[in-house]
Amino acid sequence: METIRGRTSLDLNLNELMERVANYDGITLDLGTGDGRFVRCMAKRHHDAFFIGMDACRENLRAHSRIKLPNALFVIASAQALPYELNGLADRLTVNFPWGSLLESLLNGSPSLINRLDAVTRPRAGMEVCLNAEALDSSGWSLESGAERIERALNAAGWKTRSHAFMDARALRSFPTTWAKRLAFGRDPRAIRLSLIKG
Repeated sequence: METIRGRTSLDLNLNELMERVANYDGITLDLGTGDGRFVRCMAKRHHDAFFIGMDACRENLRAHSRIKLPNALFVIASAQALPYELNGLADRLTVNFPWGSLLESLLNGSPSLINRLDAVTRPRAGMEVCLNAEALDSSGWSLESGAERIERALNAAGWKTRSHAFMDARALRSFPTTWAKRLAFGRDPRAIRLSLIKG
C-alpha cells in the first residue's frame, strides 16, 4: 500500500499498518480526502482515534501530509480500488463533497465501490457522506434528487440511514475541509449530509 508524507512515498505492508493503528479507539477512513485538511484537523482534535486519508492525486496531499501526526496516515489510491490492507479496519467512513469519478460511482451504485466499502469496514460501522449542490449539478442532478439517489444506492447495499441534514453556507464555513470553505462562498452554498450505519 502506497503512503505519502510530503514529497516522499513509502510502501506500507499489513504488519506495519497494524502496528501504526494499534491502541487507538477507532479508525476513520476518509475517501477522496483531497488535500488532507480534514484528516489533519480530526487527528489533532481526537488523539485517541486514528485517521486515514485516501486520494488518487498525490500532488494535493503534499502540504498537509508533510506534518507528522502519530494518528494520521495518507494513502495514494482510488476509492474504487481500496488496498486490501484496509480490509475490516474502519469503523467509520467519511466522504466529504465528492466529485468526478467518486461522485459518479456513488450515483451509479458502482459495484466496485460498494463492494470495497463493505470490505474495508467493520460490522456496524458508520458512514457520513456530504454532498454539495454544485458537484451534483455538474453531473446533471439537483441536490435533493442526487442525494436521494445516493442514499437509495447505499441503503440497497445494506447501509441504513440514521439522519439526513441540510447544510447552509454557515455550516459549510465551519466544516474542516478546504473545499467546504470554498463552497460556502460559491454560487450555490448548499449541501446535504447523510449519516448511515452498516446493517
